[in-house]
Amino acid sequence: MADSVNPPMQKNQPVRFLCDEMLRGLAEWLRVAGYDTRVPDSGTGDTQVLEQARVERRYLVTRDRSLAQRARTQGPEVLLLTTQGLNANQEELSRRLSLDWLYRPFSRCKKCNTPLQPCHPDNEPPRQSPTPAIYQCPCCQQAFWEGSHVRHMRARLEALNRVGPSHVIES
Repeated sequence: MADSVNPPMQKNQPVRFLCDEMLRGLAEWLRVAGYDTRVPDSGTGDTQVLEQARVERRYLVTRDRSLAQRARTQGPEVLLLTTQGLNANQEELSRRLSLDWLYRPFSRCKKCNTPLQPCHPDNEPPRQSPTPAIYQCPCCQQAFWEGSHVRHMRARLEALNRVGPSHVIES
């Protein structure tokens, strides 16, 4: 069965994903790119995964053929990845969806998916100096700032944007 490059979802709505457990690394990179990407809790059953993706109107991204087959008969939209490894999965997803990996880079917590907020120490005005901005996740309290790691991550996102789309991928 062939999947089109752009499977139908809600028009004028941001693309949202639900990656299965085995694609946690891919989910983190989608979050780094700015996409609302959830991962079910460990041990969540297939029925609940399918229901979550359907109710939340998310693409289900999986490497599990049986889960993909169930999704095709029960909904939601499913993207069955056939490649192995994070880099190959990223590139396949790029080709399948013509994904913009610079959608809203570094705007979500890569661990819990919450939108990040500027971090200002209590009783101190926002920094006006050239020091890097600091962002914090209001949910898990993790802090993020622009360092050399961000430059390396941004370079990877830019490289993924250069991966060309294919017209049809067989699954």
